[in-house]
Amino acid sequence: MAGSTNRWRPRTAATTALTTGIMKANLFIAINRIIFSSFSSAVFGIGTSFFFWAPPTGSGSSGVEAVIRLTQRNNHGNISELLDNLLRGYDNSIRPDFGGPPAVIEVDIMVRSMGPISEVDMTYSMDCYFRQSWVDRRLEFKGAHDTLALSISMLGRIWKPDTYFYNGKQSYLHTITTPNKFVRLYQDGRVLYSSRLTIKAGCPMNLADFPMDIQRCPLKFGSFGYTSNDVLYRWNSGRSAVAIAEDMKLSQFDLVDCPAGNVTDRVVHSTASMGAAVLNSAEGDPDAVGLDPNAKLYVSEFSMLLVSFHLQRHMGNFLIQVYGPCVLLVVLSWVSFWLNREATADRVSLGITTVLTMTFLGLEARTDLPKVPYPTALDFFVFLSFGFIFATIIQFAVVHYFTKYGSGECYFNADELTSSSDEDSDLDCANGDNVHLHSIKISSGSSKRCSAVTAISGPGGVDSRVIEVIPLSVCSIPVTPVRKASKSSWADLSCFGLSKEDDDSPAAIVGNYASSSFSTPVAAAKRSSVQIGGTTSQSQVHRRRRRKKRTPRFNSVSKIDRVSRIFFPLLFLAINVFYWCLYLSRSGRPLPQSH
Repeated sequence: MAGSTNRWRPRTAATTALTTGIMKANLFIAINRIIFSSFSSAVFGIGTSFFFWAPPTGSGSSGVEAVIRLTQRNNHGNISELLDNLLRGYDNSIRPDFGGPPAVIEVDIMVRSMGPISEVDMTYSMDCYFRQSWVDRRLEFKGAHDTLALSISMLGRIWKPDTYFYNGKQSYLHTITTPNKFVRLYQDGRVLYSSRLTIKAGCPMNLADFPMDIQRCPLKFGSFGYTSNDVLYRWNSGRSAVAIAEDMKLSQFDLVDCPAGNVTDRVVHSTASMGAAVLNSAEGDPDAVGLDPNAKLYVSEFSMLLVSFHLQRHMGNFLIQVYGPCVLLVVLSWVSFWLNREATADRVSLGITTVLTMTFLGLEARTDLPKVPYPTALDFFVFLSFGFIFATIIQFAVVHYFTKYGSGECYFNADELTSSSDEDSDLDCANGDNVHLHSIKISSGSSKRCSAVTAISGPGGVDSRVIEVIPLSVCSIPVTPVRKASKSSWADLSCFGLSKEDDDSPAAIVGNYASSSFSTPVAAAKRSSVQIGGTTSQSQVHRRRRRKKRTPRFNSVSKIDRVSRIFFPLLFLAINVFYWCLYLSRSGRPLPQSH
């Protein structure tokens, strides 16, 4: 028993030693295989990289470029891994520092262009780069890069403020060729979000000083849902709040200033919410209009930013199209002051034409303006010009009222009618109740007239004369004088004939004159000679009177016209000086500033 035991022990020791040696050999072989395979893989990978990334032979590039490309690929992999680590467990529905201080959103705007600006809709549009920046501690990282330019797909995976435009109407984001926005991430967790927007916003305009006005168009924006306890908006202190592009120009305006500031919007509601304060008294509070004053009310404050664009209107277009024509029309209406007072048709037609033209010009000036309930500065000037033109017509009515005679151009007395300076005219006048007819004088000026004068002798021997001015075309009397056979004098003609049985009243005379026909000078001369011969045979009173040819008497220039030639221009000039000084001082138009 003891012998068997001794025999087993040496065999066991030898076996153990052999087994240990085999295991050591196997372990050494396995380690060598691992080292060799790792080295082979590395060499193969480098060789593959050189094979695929190396430029063609002869390009002059070295193997250093391949190493750089390999390093960049490793960096890209590191950044992707970094972003995956940052966004692991990130909740984009929770604002930064939730439960702590409010998140501060810093904003700045770069305006590329503005327009159109509509007075009818009271809106304006502008194209701008809208930049927002905030700090999110959950996105802090460390690495060789200070800034990471990320794809826009990252915007859907991180928190961003719900900014909206308070007075915006039809704003939109540019999407050609891709959505115009980008995101940058800094090591301290700051996020820069920039986008290109076209903003159409409302602009309440006061057009009382139009077109010498300066409009102030606001742009107000802030958070739609977060109160001041969660989000605060501030202008970017490191940049200009609102920057204007150097090449920006407007067709009708000059951008003279764009002040920016912070405002707080108060909202009164009846529902309790986080951070809302209780309103002690709702009486007299404009924000509590429409709410039950007896109910418990709460007030929430929202942080807002406000920028106001001061736009100064150009006046050149209105000076050319409205002010200049109005002044010329007023001056044109003054031409009637130099026309003869008897030129009724000319002066009236001139006044009516200028009034109608002024009316059309005034209506055309308000085509592009809203129907505001108050007059503008342009309306006042148009009405002023219209008033001066209308006053010119009234002035002629007054002048015409005080004109001595009717509407004729040349008038004669009974003593100035016939007879030349170098001959005598014998005329036998009869007494009694007969009608004495005098001769006709022909004037061959630019406006031909023939005057028929009747002398009526009544029972008392008092003469009453009817003076008429008859157009030459009606009289049918030639311009050359018809002379008697014995004397070279003007023919004693009558534009109408009367018999002894005719009525002697002036009305009958005028009626016979109106109903008479003027056929030829010969027939008229015969009728006149028969009447004169009959009258002389009955009266047998012969008188010879020598009359000298005298110049016809015209109406003198009206004193009202003479005064109007000076009064109207001076008054119009004084009112214009007052008008321009008043509105230019009211609008306070500064000189255009360069941005």
